[in-house]
Amino acid sequence: MEALILIVEDEVDILELIEFNLSREGYETIGFLNTKRVAKILEEEAVDLILMDRNLPGAEGSEFVASLRQRGIQTPVIFISAKDKDSDIEEGFERGGDDYLTKPFSMKELALRVKAILRRTKKVSDSGMVVYRDISLNLPARTVMIDTRHVELTKLEFDLLYTLISNQNVVLDRDTLLESVWGGDEVYQDRTVNVAINRLKDKIDPEKSKEYIKTVRGVGYTLC
Repeated sequence: MEALILIVEDEVDILELIEFNLSREGYETIGFLNTKRVAKILEEEAVDLILMDRNLPGAEGSEFVASLRQRGIQTPVIFISAKDKDSDIEEGFERGGDDYLTKPFSMKELALRVKAILRRTKKVSDSGMVVYRDISLNLPARTVMIDTRHVELTKLEFDLLYTLISNQNVVLDRDTLLESVWGGDEVYQDRTVNVAINRLKDKIDPEKSKEYIKTVRGVGYTLC
């Protein structure tokens, strides 16, 4: 299934050019001239990547992305902007950007950056592999590799990790995880989720150096 890319660009010519070139690369696109309907679309559609201009009518692009991050929306973002100072680029990353492309740019470079971001956040391949960063889940075999290291997980831990990766742009609350992983059994409580998450963290990141799973205080968990 092709990736769905949401583009926010207030110059119609540039928006249409980006959409045309990405469609030629096999991607599905949704284009907007401002941010008014973006949050709603992100809630309704499984968007894989956002291309965001910064100089927009009504809302500055990086401020808008920062507001999405505060709401728990973790969809990857590439900023495409004429703001090209080092301080501007740093600001873009600090406000939640995953990559930054300055104008003018080549469509080839854009396509390569899009491919790189999607490769890092790709979900399920044709072979039944789920990949997130350096974690590879083999769904048919139910095995987990991190780099070249095999990681032994229980069935529950495997299901928990798969659920997080399958919803990597969303903050999952404890009730959702209980329903998805434990089947919603009333015997289990929030503390059950907390303990399982901590055990999973210990197994996939024993040195506490990679921070795969982020706790969103008062809400739940998401992938970093």
